[in-house]
Amino acid sequence: MTTQTAFTVSQVTAYLKDLLEADPGLSDLWVSGEVSNHARAGSGHHYFTLRDAEGAIRCVQFRPARGAEFLQDGAQVLTHGRVSIYTVRGDLQFYVDQVKAEGVGALQQAFEELTRRLDAEGLFGVARKRELPEFPRRIGVVTSPTGAVIQDITNVLRRRYPLAELVLAPTLVQGDTAAPGIVDAISALNAEPGIDVIIVARGGGSLEDLWAFNEEMVARAIFASEIPVVSGVGHETDVTIADLVADLRAPTPSAAAELVAPDRRELLAAVSGYARSLTDRTSRNVADHRMRLEQAVDRLAFLAPDTRAPRQRVDDLLRAAGQAVGRSLDIHRERLRSLELQMSALDPSAILARGYAVVRREDGSIVASTADLNPGDTLGVALADGEIDAEVRTVRLRSGDGPSPH
Repeated sequence: MTTQTAFTVSQVTAYLKDLLEADPGLSDLWVSGEVSNHARAGSGHHYFTLRDAEGAIRCVQFRPARGAEFLQDGAQVLTHGRVSIYTVRGDLQFYVDQVKAEGVGALQQAFEELTRRLDAEGLFGVARKRELPEFPRRIGVVTSPTGAVIQDITNVLRRRYPLAELVLAPTLVQGDTAAPGIVDAISALNAEPGIDVIIVARGGGSLEDLWAFNEEMVARAIFASEIPVVSGVGHETDVTIADLVADLRAPTPSAAAELVAPDRRELLAAVSGYARSLTDRTSRNVADHRMRLEQAVDRLAFLAPDTRAPRQRVDDLLRAAGQAVGRSLDIHRERLRSLELQMSALDPSAILARGYAVVRREDGSIVASTADLNPGDTLGVALADGEIDAEVRTVRLRSGDGPSPH
């Protein structure tokens, strides 16, 4: 009769445990399924079953639990961990170290691949990132027209910097049509005159919820924007490709609004400080110049000669010169009047007006003597009011002048 060796239960479970943990394929494993029987212990550990239509496996996730927020009955999840035996009960268990929402693995891979490709093209380069305007006049916002995000941004800007105008380019921020809508909104704000900076914003969510901001078309639209872009997508722990391409990344939408606009209280304090400094400096300058002026006046009074007598002498000379000029003008005025009278007396028209006449020959020469005339000569006689033609009939000399030859 052959004697068979018997193993204890603990030996068998330990052997199976070592066997499973020695298999590298079972030590780094992704398993997808539906969560059921989820329970969170007081220690913070999570216990649940992962099942599909044909099977189930017990799972445990010790704290700290990455992705434990996705663990709820009925949720489709993707889990990572190792397969082993819980020797106390001999249960086959999946020891989970990470949980993601279903589909996250593929999305994560796509995210990493696109990130590497765009980075190689230089879309994330620090050197190309632009400074934000210090005092923006018009701030564009790409987000949903409804929900808390636009309200948060509006409230922050109204509180911090009400001088800026907020221009909303409404778009969906989740779903299949979100990415094209975001691209169109960025393009519309670039076509809008006077936009100084653009905020691209969305509230928190899962990787799937934020996926529109990981689309290549959105990344290239941000890169091509002529206006600086600030990304405020998700929570502080969320990182999207839009964050990497943007000129500046904000941890939240509200933080994005704070980054693009100054705080009016800080501006007021700065202006008040500048005003005080300017007032103090002006007062010092005025005091310094007043002192220098007073010193200069004192030196001038000490060095300058007494000019009162010369000034009086100048006044006297000016007064005498004025009187002399007046007398000279009077004298010349009288002389001019005398010349005018003489000219009037010699005016031929005035002589003719007194009854005299001017006699001329046909050739226009003036007849000055009867000796120059013969009977039959034709003459022109100029009177005060016109001329007449005359013919000499007789030539008579004045008495005592001798007999006429004619």
